[in-house]
Amino acid sequence: MGGADKGLLTFQGRPLVAHVLARLTPQVAGLLISANRNLDEYRAFGPAVLPDATDERLGPLAGLQAGLAACPTPWLVTCPCDCPDLPTDLVARLLSAAEEQGSGTLLAVAATTDGLQPAFQLCHRELLPRLDAYLAAGGRKLTTWCKEQDAIEVMFPDPKAFANLNSPADLAAPAG
Repeated sequence: MGGADKGLLTFQGRPLVAHVLARLTPQVAGLLISANRNLDEYRAFGPAVLPDATDERLGPLAGLQAGLAACPTPWLVTCPCDCPDLPTDLVARLLSAAEEQGSGTLLAVAATTDGLQPAFQLCHRELLPRLDAYLAAGGRKLTTWCKEQDAIEVMFPDPKAFANLNSPADLAAPAG
């Protein structure tokens, strides 16, 4: 969107990040925001803001890396800032699936009939050393990393809940 910071773009009268925070807040004990610019604007929303550990702009995995390093709990859930309709039961369903699989499960990823949604994941902080190694080896693809970790896929019935807003037309669309 022309280089704009998507999380701060307005959708239905509020910044996109505000929609995501409103959906996640009831689902978790605490929140972190991954951002590399406009840090003061993001801090105004309340949660701690984590820039990537490097200036190399390594993509979403660098945000996951920063989150895992700062996460005070065993599990970290992630979702992108441009998906304002994320499921209100995202965390409960991912965690339940991980617990059902047993102690060896360290990564649960949302999936729909449209495919894997790797930006929506529940990641155990024990995976941080593996993520560090993947990034150090030049890995950048979120989907590849998830598959290499034997992530379990958790099916969600509504693909629209994972739709991201990628154009000015998407931002101007009416609710629903």
